[in-house]
Amino acid sequence: MAEQIAADHLSGIGYRIIERNFECRIGEIDIIARHGEDLVFVEVRSRQSSASLDPVFSVNRRKQTKIAQVAQVYLDRHCRKVSSCRFDVVLVTVGPPPEVEVIRDAFGVESV
Repeated sequence: MAEQIAADHLSGIGYRIIERNFECRIGEIDIIARHGEDLVFVEVRSRQSSASLDPVFSVNRRKQTKIAQVAQVYLDRHCRKVSSCRFDVVLVTVGPPPEVEVIRDAFGVESV
């Protein structure tokens, strides 16, 4: 449910969803989208209420490395040339009404 909320929100703010739940033997990327000139790899995190621990903390260095590795597999398979790419994290607080926060450039490949 959180991934659908995130995808709908991203579409509403100008992201063009290319693929959801891209999988390879290394892992999965929740959403791959275009935003302007950027190819964006999006990790979606959810929580039940704003009082819950911020789920962004679960995107630690190990998870960032895995996302970057899966992104490289995607690039190798699907992209001849990419002008630029970035890694965003979308936080979804599910309870009514849902709240969505997009963290652009949440981490970079050089940081993993």
